[in-house]
Amino acid sequence: MKILELKDVNKDYDIESKEKFTALSNISVSFDKGELVSIVGESGSGKSTLMNLIGGLDSSYTGTINISGHNLKDFKDKELDDYRKKKIGFVFQSFNLIPHLSVLDNVTIGLTLSNEKESIKNHKAIELLTKLGLKNHLKKKPTQLSGGQKQRVAIARALINDPDIILADEPTGALDSGTSQQILEILKEIADNGKLVIMVTHSEKVASVSSRIVEISDGKIISDTKNNKYEKHMTKILLKNKSSVYGNKFIPSKETYTFAEVKNIQTKSKKSKGHLSFLSAVKLSIHNMWASKIKNLLMAIGVSISLISMILMLSFGSGLTGYISDQAAEYSNPTIVTLSKSGRDRNGNKIHNSGEIDSQTILSGAFTEQEIQEVSNDINNHIKDKTDFQIIYDQENENKNLSYGFSVPAFTMGSISYIPAEPDENGEIKEISTKLLYLYTTPPYYTENKLLTDNGHISKENEIMLSPAAAEFFEIEDLEECVGKEVFLNITFDTYHLRMPVKVSAIIDVSVFSNSMIMYIDYDFLDASIKAAQEDKGEEASGLVPTLLFIETGNEKIKTMIEDYVKENRKDLSGSVEEQLVEMFSEMLNTFSIALTVIAGISLIVAMIMILVVLYMSVSERTKEIGVLKSIGARKKDIKLIFSTESFLVGILSGIAGIIFTLIIGGILTLIFNSILGFAPIRMMWYYFFEALALSIVISVLAGLYPSSKAAKLDPVESLRRE
Repeated sequence: MKILELKDVNKDYDIESKEKFTALSNISVSFDKGELVSIVGESGSGKSTLMNLIGGLDSSYTGTINISGHNLKDFKDKELDDYRKKKIGFVFQSFNLIPHLSVLDNVTIGLTLSNEKESIKNHKAIELLTKLGLKNHLKKKPTQLSGGQKQRVAIARALINDPDIILADEPTGALDSGTSQQILEILKEIADNGKLVIMVTHSEKVASVSSRIVEISDGKIISDTKNNKYEKHMTKILLKNKSSVYGNKFIPSKETYTFAEVKNIQTKSKKSKGHLSFLSAVKLSIHNMWASKIKNLLMAIGVSISLISMILMLSFGSGLTGYISDQAAEYSNPTIVTLSKSGRDRNGNKIHNSGEIDSQTILSGAFTEQEIQEVSNDINNHIKDKTDFQIIYDQENENKNLSYGFSVPAFTMGSISYIPAEPDENGEIKEISTKLLYLYTTPPYYTENKLLTDNGHISKENEIMLSPAAAEFFEIEDLEECVGKEVFLNITFDTYHLRMPVKVSAIIDVSVFSNSMIMYIDYDFLDASIKAAQEDKGEEASGLVPTLLFIETGNEKIKTMIEDYVKENRKDLSGSVEEQLVEMFSEMLNTFSIALTVIAGISLIVAMIMILVVLYMSVSERTKEIGVLKSIGARKKDIKLIFSTESFLVGILSGIAGIIFTLIIGGILTLIFNSILGFAPIRMMWYYFFEALALSIVISVLAGLYPSSKAAKLDPVESLRRE
């Protein structure tokens, strides 16, 4: 029965200057099942080219190649893949085993590409390898085998899918005479079991054991003869060995397909059955990556460094912003709205001043009675339909919920001083003075929880509270000793000067400004003091003009409602100084974090290029492996899937490494910052790690797109020639 027939087959190769080289010319020949055919000829005669055409590795030819009555030329790429997978088995001179796979995995690779169950493919392979005398070598790598053992593994791989045709290209060319004889006996028995075995050889000894010899010269068949000595020769060999090397029974029975079913197998199911699955691709990729574990580990570490920098930058930004926000939260009350002038008009345009701290500067940030009334009415009109709450700004009303405050940079107009109890080294007692950086009136939401001294209290009349810098000012170490100290408060404001004795009632927490001299004083007391100074100069006792308004809402929801309205509609208003500082620092930190994240992003791009280069080099290094996979039926999609899966696994490995290293480094930095600063400005959010892992996978997969596409497009014939 003719299983293979070639009619007028021609094959030309393009060479330089648009000339062509004819490798095959008008080849017409047919083959039957059960034949052991040797195609002989000198090097360059066209033997291997003919083998590639029959095996479906090369479709660029003219003429007809019929397989069981079907023209190979009509096959689409997918059908050619299935043809090589199920109808053809290749045996190569150089074995072409995949070096990082075990003997068992090398044999089952064809079934892996067909998505066969693990148990079934292993059973078939083990039984086949057992018949070939390799039962004890299943877990070995090809480098641990002799040449004859390697060729038997290659034969097992060719037989595993029960093909109709075995194509053996110089199957004994790399073997000694004794081993060559064993391989020929195996091929003879394969033919005896109904397979068509075609050997390409230039060895007369190999040809002498064939049932038929086809001789090619200069791309043409010059002879096609039966070997009359074949039966006698092989009978002697079999009697000498007394038993069959391969056995009379072919591999375990399995469902077989008619050719039409094979040709259309990809249309049987919309599922991936019959093709390489993602799970199988993962297993193959792990084998591949393990074979180059040092290279892949270094690549993963390189990518993880970029991820570490990105996570740490985000964590620092989040940690610092969170720390400042937490500190600001301690200086506020969830039910009290604080309003100040923003230095802009209602349209958001900046209001410029001379920059000098005088009454004009202060008044430009102060609220007149008319402005207070306007702000109150504006807010009341906005919230009246949403809540029963209304601002009561009349200071004479006992139910008032709006109070005043005052804050101003005081370094040019305010100081405190005290007279030491002991004389100095010169025997003189001199008053010691220090400038105030900032002067605040105590907000209504400050409680004794803000105090750093146990024996202190919130300042009242004739009292002030100072920042921890007071300890250095008084030249003492214990803050508790600052409480009760008598000092003079000196304020120069326009044409009048205030100098009044006060006592330190407490040392108050001012967070990051602890080293600066900041003073808190009761608003009513300061107001009364200014009125007294104005009266002493014969001026109208107008008192202190507020620069802060405090609205007690009694409800967090109402507070948020008012703050949202002010933010959207009153560009001339802002929050407290603390809130403004938080906003300013947050903006600075956000800008800084973005800049650092951009730098980390650039390093990720560099990492992606590194992955691309490494994977591209991997394609070059594994070109022959790709050719082998294609010769046993791997589709372009399968090759692409294998390399894409490797890049995917690199992404996962890099992401996990980055997360682990970040946690270690973050823990170390936390300990260092806590020991130096007393707090750690690092806040690692759980979603940073998921984002880093996802980003690692994305950049790795993107980097692998080109190499995997390049691998899929490699020509199988050229790939198999690569050394």
